[in-house]
Amino acid sequence: MRHLGLWLAFASLLLAFEYGLKPQKVGEEIYCYFGKPEAMDRHNNGNMVNSCFVDMGKEWLVIDSGPTYLYAKEASEQIFRIKPLPIKLVINTHVHDDHWLGNGYYKQHGATILGSESFDDIDVNQRTRMQNRISEEAYQATIPVLPQGSVKADQKIIIAGETVILKHAEEKAHTKEDIYVYLPTRRALFAGDLVFNDRLPSLRDGDINGWISTLEEIKTMDIEVLVGGHGFRTDKESLNLTLNYLKELKKGIQKVLDRGGDISDAVNELTMSSYSKEGMYEELHKANINAAFQMLEWGDE
Repeated sequence: MRHLGLWLAFASLLLAFEYGLKPQKVGEEIYCYFGKPEAMDRHNNGNMVNSCFVDMGKEWLVIDSGPTYLYAKEASEQIFRIKPLPIKLVINTHVHDDHWLGNGYYKQHGATILGSESFDDIDVNQRTRMQNRISEEAYQATIPVLPQGSVKADQKIIIAGETVILKHAEEKAHTKEDIYVYLPTRRALFAGDLVFNDRLPSLRDGDINGWISTLEEIKTMDIEVLVGGHGFRTDKESLNLTLNYLKELKKGIQKVLDRGGDISDAVNELTMSSYSKEGMYEELHKANINAAFQMLEWGDE
């Protein structure tokens, strides 16, 4: 009876917390959940990231499982109201935990999960950022579950006769290894954190040169719908905030370096005030200057 009581208490907790997720249709049988353009905390409980579902005819394809088990559970239950298809494949675009801590729910329900080799470096026994920053109520039942398969290069998958292309960024960009998902027949691309809008990007684990190069490549692709990892815009031009910000940041730092200036000069001069109204400007802009300065100072250029 004691064990039954504990289980019932746990089950009631699982039912107690809800994110209030509502899917939005953004393209041909494409539905996404859009998080707030802010940092994870106990107010949003990780609902600050985007997660997308694509109706492939006989199954749902999921791009990024979200920040917690309960998020993935609620997102799936809402999408099943649109069409009760199984979820057989989940793609994790990169290693930042707001994008993949929902994996446990999908693995529990038999899905295959793919990500980059960078996931091999994650210690699942360590506390996650999400675990440290959101409420215990929202994090309950979340267990770090890594992808079962690695995407090491561009890879083509056929689902119900439709081609899905997993693009492996050729260079270090937002992270050491980024994957973006392209559906050519629908002209839709899911960029993960290669694309931010409504808030500034973060360079802490990335490389400014590789990131710019990857976005320039994406810009040449035949795309009508482009969903980033954060932000509400879904048109092709949604990549411009990230691309223009990074290019302007690089140009400004290079000018400081060319005249022999140091990192404090860059921080003081490169306010880039045209971006000051974007989300997380205060939290990220100076950190991005510091990160980019060190990359460019010791780089080849």
